[in-house]
Amino acid sequence: MARVLIVGAGPTGSLCAALLRRELPQLPLRIVLWDKARGAGGRMTTSRSPHNPRCTADLGAQYITLRPAYAEKHQSFYEELLAHGVLKPLTAPVEGMVVEEGSHNFVTPQGISSIVEHYLIESGADVLYEHHVTQIYLRGGKWEVCKKTGSPEQFDIVVLTIPVPQILQLQGDIVNSKSSFNKYLNTE
Repeated sequence: MARVLIVGAGPTGSLCAALLRRELPQLPLRIVLWDKARGAGGRMTTSRSPHNPRCTADLGAQYITLRPAYAEKHQSFYEELLAHGVLKPLTAPVEGMVVEEGSHNFVTPQGISSIVEHYLIESGADVLYEHHVTQIYLRGGKWEVCKKTGSPEQFDIVVLTIPVPQILQLQGDIVNSKSSFNKYLNTE
C-alpha cells in the first residue's frame, strides 16, 4: 500500500486528500496529513472560546464567494457543501460589500474550518497535528520526512500544501528538488 503524506491540513491539503480518495478509489493508498498547528484549518481557521464553545471567530475568510467565472468548473463542490449543510447562502446585507453580477456568497454556520473538516472526514486520512516538518530527504526511492519532534517517517509520495515561505524553510533534498525529482524518476 502506497503511503502518501500531505503536509498542511488547510483547505488545499484537505481537498487534495478528499480528491485522491474520491478519484482513485481503486488504488490502495494510505493518506496521512500532518499539520504544525493544533487543529485543522490553516488559513480557514475557526477559533473557539475555551470558556464558551458557542463563541467563535473565523480567522481568514468570513464568507465564500462563487463567481461566475468559476461556477461551471467548481459548482459541484458548492452543491456538495450546501447539501451537507456546511455552506448556507449569505442573505444578510454586508456594509461596503460589492457584489459582482452573477456571484453568490455563502457562510459557514459551524465556522469556516468546517469546510476543511468536511473534506478531511471524506478523505478518511490519518490526520496528525503538531507535526512540524523540517526536512525532507530522498532515500532509496522513498521520501524520508523529519519533523521537529519524533522519528522520521518514510512515504512514497509527499504533497506540500503549506505556504511558499514555509516550503522555503525546509531542509534536505527538497532544497534541490529538481535534482531529487530527476533521481526519483531515474531520468538524469
